[in-house]
Amino acid sequence: MPRCLESPPTLADRAKSLPLYPLPHHAISRLVHRITRSRAAWIRRPLTRWFIRRYGVDMSEAMTPEPDAYPDFNSFFTRALRTDARPMPASLNAVCAPADGTLSALGGIEDDRLIQAKGRHYSLTQLLGGVPDRSAPFRGGDFATIYLSPSDYHRVHMPVDGALREMVHVPGRLFSVARHTVRTIPGLFARNERVACLFDTAHGPMAMVLVGAINVASIETVWAGEITPPRGRRVRGWTYRADEVRLQRGAEIGRFNLGSTVILVFPRRVIDWDTRLMADAPIRVRQALAWTRDGTGAPRAPS
Repeated sequence: MPRCLESPPTLADRAKSLPLYPLPHHAISRLVHRITRSRAAWIRRPLTRWFIRRYGVDMSEAMTPEPDAYPDFNSFFTRALRTDARPMPASLNAVCAPADGTLSALGGIEDDRLIQAKGRHYSLTQLLGGVPDRSAPFRGGDFATIYLSPSDYHRVHMPVDGALREMVHVPGRLFSVARHTVRTIPGLFARNERVACLFDTAHGPMAMVLVGAINVASIETVWAGEITPPRGRRVRGWTYRADEVRLQRGAEIGRFNLGSTVILVFPRRVIDWDTRLMADAPIRVRQALAWTRDGTGAPRAPS
């Protein structure tokens, strides 16, 4: 059964979420995009230092620990980690966490429905851009939703080895993905702007969806650069040859320039979740989330 951290929405949740509807999400995010890329010292330095204090950012993990060494706030926000900060699991069949964050939901996909919060679901097909053939391999499969808080590391990495087959940019709103909005706004993850990346792996297809949110001024990938902005009105898709973009487990695939949510999707009977995982648990990049099965669909013991 799917597990999620969210309880039913309260009146306070609804009151906090209601003002988000009329806000000019994209205009606000474009302004944030400009501010976070300013190299003016009077903007960059106090903003970076305030952020570190406010969110308790651990700079000892950063490749460059000195805050003033970053040319702008966005460079600090998307900072690289030390090479030893997130070690790979020893097991070769471990499925690695794609991001630092909080595991807000995981479990099985009910046909075409993923759980968002208690009593709220959203469409897998809509999440992946509205094409049934794209979502068909994942129906009845498994998913995990990882929320990246402001204090988290904001680069996204491969859970297993894979070759990129398709990337889809789906325009949409930019609602906050804080807990009160996840509990109250219907179909939130399939309404917000997002970039879906579909990979072929030795275990079958895999989808990773990078979901935008208000103030998330851009999402970028290592093979295509910045995907958003500009804002578009139509779904855009790109296809790739099998040998064009191949990435090993643990390799970076992209980053949030200000952060949001990653949704990881596998077909049915491909993985077994680590039974020690709990919803609302903090996780770290390259942490083992699950184990791949063998070719017969039988569970495999960690190797």
